[in-house]
Amino acid sequence: MSQTIIEKILAAHCGHPVKPGDIVDVIIDARVARDFGGANVVKNLQNNALEINDPKRTFFTFDCNPGGSDQNYASNQQLCRIYAREHGIRIYDINCGIGTHLAIDRGLVGPGDTFVSTDSHANILGAIGAFGQGMGDQDIAAAWSNGSVWFKTPPTIKVTLTGQPGPLSTPKDIALAILTNTGANGFLGYAVEFYGSAVDALDLPGRITISSMNTEMGGIIGLFPPNQAVLDYCNHASGKKYKGVYADPDAVYAKEIEIDIDKLQPMMARPGHPEDVAPITEIAGRKIDSAFIGSCTNGRIEDMRAAAKILKGRKVAPGVLLKIVPSTDVVWRQCQQEGLFDIFKNADALVGNAGCAGCANGQIGQNGPGEVTVSTGNRNFAGKQGKGEVYLASPATVAASAVAGQICTADTIPDKPALFSNSPPAVKKTTTPAASRKPSVTKPTTVTGRVWVIDQDNIDTDMIYHNRYLAITDIAEMGQYTFDNLNGWKNFPQKVQPGDIVITGKNFGAGSSRQQAVDCFKSLGVSLLIAESFGAIYERNAINAGMPIMNAACTNAGLKNGDKISVDFESGKISIDRNKKAIQGQPFPNIQMDIYQRGGLLVR
Repeated sequence: MSQTIIEKILAAHCGHPVKPGDIVDVIIDARVARDFGGANVVKNLQNNALEINDPKRTFFTFDCNPGGSDQNYASNQQLCRIYAREHGIRIYDINCGIGTHLAIDRGLVGPGDTFVSTDSHANILGAIGAFGQGMGDQDIAAAWSNGSVWFKTPPTIKVTLTGQPGPLSTPKDIALAILTNTGANGFLGYAVEFYGSAVDALDLPGRITISSMNTEMGGIIGLFPPNQAVLDYCNHASGKKYKGVYADPDAVYAKEIEIDIDKLQPMMARPGHPEDVAPITEIAGRKIDSAFIGSCTNGRIEDMRAAAKILKGRKVAPGVLLKIVPSTDVVWRQCQQEGLFDIFKNADALVGNAGCAGCANGQIGQNGPGEVTVSTGNRNFAGKQGKGEVYLASPATVAASAVAGQICTADTIPDKPALFSNSPPAVKKTTTPAASRKPSVTKPTTVTGRVWVIDQDNIDTDMIYHNRYLAITDIAEMGQYTFDNLNGWKNFPQKVQPGDIVITGKNFGAGSSRQQAVDCFKSLGVSLLIAESFGAIYERNAINAGMPIMNAACTNAGLKNGDKISVDFESGKISIDRNKKAIQGQPFPNIQMDIYQRGGLLVR
């Protein structure tokens, strides 16, 4: 049977051939929990009296708060350290760097292997032709205990990049160009394979950059067939002999897409939406307050060198703060050895410890209200890296903009930087979160309740449950923060009642892998979430938590807030009380119904 890359990898790890739609039990080669998710993983294991399947394949990576500067993070990290000592689990502590990069660089996984982490960018492993998946706390606990997790085999899209990008173009620009074509949910539910002469020419860091942003395209994973250079790198890192996994010549794809990147110029994503991309020439001149170079997308040594090339002999513009965070300690030391830190410091940049930085709200990288930032990160959702505006671009563009004091490309840095006026922007006051509510505990197969209709697509997990509350582990406290970062819905916790139903559009729960974005609805007693589609990780988190969710297109059905509907989980029928009309939703699959009836994945 002809197979795609993802089908071959999953088949090799479940013991039999697979096809799209098959739900299989997949053996996981490396199982990782990070610092903010790790504490909940430990609690899940302890509360359910679960043992560790194989400590040698089990790891903690502390990359969200490498300074340990937050008491909640510090407490969670220490809880994980104690658990690790008791069970012989390896920790890559706060001095090591980003866990997904360590998985590649330390040889924890190689081409064709499987990897899971409490990191929504675990699909970075697609850069080496491996399967990586971000998962929630219960999924990771199950993987640690069972050595495997259930997974639905995704269909595959074949993407061919045609043409040769322009001389100033970088892999980040290619990733943004792909996002322009796909939008925020163009790859939702799919694995993606990348091909073309431009792909063949990409080095490992370039592949990492594009793979990491597959999450922002809604994809399960973006896979690059490994070339010899990648195989050599992984073989050296692991001490093994990987041959790579490649699609059959006659593999069947759900879609085949060509994206023209010929003469591609530097690109930039506008604030709030990684997919809202334009050539920098359309945005040039925008005054900036700060700049950030780093993250799992652009924190490799090659990215540091690209920034240093721009910054050498120059100064960051007056009043602009440039923050630089290498991805790993090895990269940090390379910067030191090559004299890059001297260049950065002479340019008046701030250099931080290796790690995720502002993306996880745990270190430098956050911005304030009204602050305009250019960043090499992968996300610029409202509130993700602070209260300001975040533009996404390549390291060269970010460094050039920091020197210019305004958005520009590396070849258009002005002789004199843009300066600030004396009129600071007004700061908006924030409202106090509403009180929490306790969740409902009934589990019927048919529910009736009044609806809240949020006619919006791509509501990400930062809008549902912002990252500033990630250290909270008590579900009872989570409800009060639901939709705290979604405009027009901040008072939702005050208005919602137990048994209510939330209806929304496509790609609900896009973004980070946080379980709290599901548990906050359980805290409020919401009986059902209905969306036209769900983010891949969010869907798993909800099912595994026993939180009822259903796929159905309801936002155009004429429903109004306060209408009552009845929903049958087994048939998928949605009945509207006001007009007696019915909508057909997707019935619960057997595994979802089973987990729901048991009260969660980890309940025996």
